[in-house]
Amino acid sequence: MTNYYTDEQLVKFHEEKFSFLDIQETKDVLEIKLNRTAKKNAIHPQMLNELAFALQYTQNNKQIRVLVLRANGDVFCSGSDLSAMQGKVDPHDSSIEKPKKEVLLVNLWTGLSKPSLAIVEGNVYAGGYLFLACCTYVIADKSLKFSLPETKRGIFPMQVMGVLMRFINPRVLLDWCIRGYEIDGQKAEEWGLISKAVDKTEIESVAKNWIKQVKANSPTAISLGMEAYRNILDDEKNQEYLKSMLERVKKTSDATEGLKAFKEKRAPKWE
Repeated sequence: MTNYYTDEQLVKFHEEKFSFLDIQETKDVLEIKLNRTAKKNAIHPQMLNELAFALQYTQNNKQIRVLVLRANGDVFCSGSDLSAMQGKVDPHDSSIEKPKKEVLLVNLWTGLSKPSLAIVEGNVYAGGYLFLACCTYVIADKSLKFSLPETKRGIFPMQVMGVLMRFINPRVLLDWCIRGYEIDGQKAEEWGLISKAVDKTEIESVAKNWIKQVKANSPTAISLGMEAYRNILDDEKNQEYLKSMLERVKKTSDATEGLKAFKEKRAPKWE
């Protein structure tokens, strides 16, 4: 896993101020909650820094066996912050320092050699799917809806496509990226987007059972197996290329018009 922070910084983990995450550590499980509800948990640049800090702490802490990801609010994650993409970054009081290296969400998450569980109780959009794709197991409320609306904004889900191709039939995935339609929780499970779609009342028991089964097995074997899986996929090279393609499409007139139309709540007028 890429080292974004020093051991000296990680020692003070529980003394730091997190603005966009709620952190809870209980014995051998670290739980992260995305906590930017006013912005539908859109990924703020400092949120990425906080995630990098939390995941590196998890990786280096031998007592932690499982990482759990949740989100506050009625939207799990709406993807990248569109305002931040245009250079308008909200102020914050986070004490987590900016790392020396650029944080790429996929490389960050897949660099973790410990199992991770995403518990999804709110709708997911755009780049929020990177969390679902990178976690080892995903439990979701079966009443949720899933869509990829980027092409409606003049953009394309480059990095999302790159990681979802591991689980979803490429032809099905490409069509979903192009048309951006909505699917339900059952369809998401059939495609492999999520591991299990359940009634909301069953989520906690299913999650506890999964964590129990993971912790019953060898942490060393799991760690080495996940490292092997990561090296087979070669995510770092793929994500760097896909990010460059995303930057390319973001500079087009269609992207400018798409984002403007989205903010103005009207249909875009493509050139």
